[in-house]
Amino acid sequence: MSKLQLIIKREFIAKVRNKTFIMMTFLSPLLMVGMGVLIAFLTKQNEKDIKKIAYVDNSGLFSKEQFKDTKTVKYLDYTQLGIDETKNQVEKGHYYGVLSIPKIDSLEVLAKSIEFYSKESPGFSVIENIERNVNTRLRNLKMTKLGINLEKIKASKIKTDIKMFNFSGEESSKLINGIKIGVGTMAGYLLMMFVIIYGNSVMRSVIEEKTSRIIEVIVSSVKPFQLMLGKIIGNASAGLLQFAIWGILFLIISFVASSFLGVSLFDMQSAKMTPEQLEAMKEVASGNKMQLVLQEIFKLPLLKMFFLFIFYFLGGFMLYSSLYAAIGAAVDNETDTQQFMMPIILPLMLAMYVGAFTVINEPHGSVAVIFSHIPFTSPIVMLMRVPFGVSWWEIAISMALLLITFVAMVWLSAKIYRVGILMYGKKPSYKDLWKWIKYNG
Repeated sequence: MSKLQLIIKREFIAKVRNKTFIMMTFLSPLLMVGMGVLIAFLTKQNEKDIKKIAYVDNSGLFSKEQFKDTKTVKYLDYTQLGIDETKNQVEKGHYYGVLSIPKIDSLEVLAKSIEFYSKESPGFSVIENIERNVNTRLRNLKMTKLGINLEKIKASKIKTDIKMFNFSGEESSKLINGIKIGVGTMAGYLLMMFVIIYGNSVMRSVIEEKTSRIIEVIVSSVKPFQLMLGKIIGNASAGLLQFAIWGILFLIISFVASSFLGVSLFDMQSAKMTPEQLEAMKEVASGNKMQLVLQEIFKLPLLKMFFLFIFYFLGGFMLYSSLYAAIGAAVDNETDTQQFMMPIILPLMLAMYVGAFTVINEPHGSVAVIFSHIPFTSPIVMLMRVPFGVSWWEIAISMALLLITFVAMVWLSAKIYRVGILMYGKKPSYKDLWKWIKYNG
């Protein structure tokens, strides 16, 4: 046991003293927040740029009421000038473009005959805004032409708001499903990134020791199983420390950016949202809704989720790290690792796919349940299922399978490790790896 502790300590200290590790630990949060602040700032600057659009309505069907100004678009009625004169003035002035609506009796033909002229290709949001205004007006005109009373249609609209309760009578919220999805997806994504980043770190560490021949001295006094396990735990500890520092620094830098630059976390996120999503966020932020959401969050099994997150986070990392270590021992340089990386990356991608498209729609469906028990996908899929409530017996089976598979994979990888670590100058194949696993010498 003392040898294992020495290896863990050696790996941990070697990792945290590395200049690149120290630099990225403190620079990464700064770069992430800086990028968010920059995006939010540029978005605000973009909103200040008012786009002037002139429209010429020869059909007589549109008015300023249909083309209402927005924060970024201002509509100007140039119908009296005519399309040719308007195009000349717009082309010479500081205008965004010209919308030409011809005089055509058929609404169906008119819908396909409207033209937009601009100096440069227009943005998607601008065209979408124009098309939405035109479609609304033409649809109303069509319904009026068919004898449909628009006032009655407006009066007939009813917004349904289904109240949700559990069988004990406690009120729930539709918004809580979105929170559960967000928590599960974030946990799965963090795990995948952790495995990829620090799994590669384990692999590079093995390759460096192999090429420097230090490993030949180490394996003479330590069993391959102990050496691999020590490397995995040491790198995992360093990675968790780095993640913890990132979280603390991210909050501090975000607070500073919010206080001194006037850019909040909401501004950073809203820069990536559509207008519909922003409206939904504002609705959630209203007093009653927010209070209900907070109540629902505290109803979640937060303590259970925390411990399961730690278990699957470490279990998934250690499982995949054993494979990364075996690959590092089998090759002489990182270039030769590419042929072995696909079998490692595929289960991670499959787990994210199942989580994103299956767990979200049916967290207790057969596909979600099966993949939450398969050890190579369970760390991600089960983390996504936990917020929706999973029985203890399912969790126990999944955890047991993950532990058994981890030990088995470390044992198999150690067999590859003990032979491959002393092999130089040869590019191994899958056939060679199988021979090393069967080797009993």
